[in-house]
Amino acid sequence: MNKGAMLINMKELILKITDKVLKGEDITYEEALDLINIDDNNMEILEYLFQGANKIREKFMGKKVDLCTIINAKSGMCSEDCKFCAQSSHYNTDVKKYNLLDYDEILKRAKEMEKAGAHRFSLVTSGKGIKGKEFDKLLDIYKRLNRDTNLKLCASHGVISYEQVLKLKESGVSMYHHNIETCKDYYQEICTTHSYEERIQTIKNVINAGMDICCGGIIGLGESLEDRVKMAFEIKELGVKSIPINVLNPIKGTPLEDKEILHPFEILKTMAVYRYIIPDSYIRYAGGRMAIKDKQNIGFKAGVNAALVGNYLTTIGSDINKDKKMILCEGLEI
Repeated sequence: MNKGAMLINMKELILKITDKVLKGEDITYEEALDLINIDDNNMEILEYLFQGANKIREKFMGKKVDLCTIINAKSGMCSEDCKFCAQSSHYNTDVKKYNLLDYDEILKRAKEMEKAGAHRFSLVTSGKGIKGKEFDKLLDIYKRLNRDTNLKLCASHGVISYEQVLKLKESGVSMYHHNIETCKDYYQEICTTHSYEERIQTIKNVINAGMDICCGGIIGLGESLEDRVKMAFEIKELGVKSIPINVLNPIKGTPLEDKEILHPFEILKTMAVYRYIIPDSYIRYAGGRMAIKDKQNIGFKAGVNAALVGNYLTTIGSDINKDKKMILCEGLEI
């Protein structure tokens, strides 16, 4: 088959799969593989993919973009060995180490983000989980934030029990964040100190307690394209509707420090395919999106409809005002 015929066939395949999803049908694993294996350098075909993802986003989610922000409320000293993470005590990195921040410092950050236009605010703490007096302190912080701000409150505190979720919910938290990081088949290559199953159990605890779950992962860890598609289907199986897609930012001192940063169009293509797989969700720009460089606006025309704004846990993030301007320029709403 000549190049021209292959191009026509690929366009027809994308249009067929797009139409299928727009009709409310599920994409198959094999169809998702066809899409994610599109050549990153074939802009003509990628444009078809991006246009399709944009149509799907508009049909199932409309034009509203969700903006969330986080504060690194407890940093470093983590017992776990996640190979991408600067906060792990297993690795020698330059990450700042401190215990749970005081309320006044957290409130100041929350107020800044609320004034700037963020919708959600999350406390993120290092470590496998939080218990005892430290957890009680968190509950008090959330109660006070719920009183002192109009932000929707999110939480990210690692592995937690069903009972802990109920207490967070009572304290005003509306969403819990817990990534699966990568697919089940690749997970052991990334972390050995806790299992994929433990992560899934935490997610189920959140869902069973009636709280919304935010769950995504990281791309660029050395996983295959097939692994990325598997992760998307595993997230879909859990019923997740808020999906942050992080891009590995290799940090010196971690086992993944020598990994190459993904090409911008590979990142955008992956996010577009996630839109096809989970059409009625928030596909969220998250940590590491600076790897997309000056092409971040393309994502908002290729299925992305949410973003983590401001600085991240251990890397510099984005300027919220520039993000808002970019989103509005692409015809979306905040």
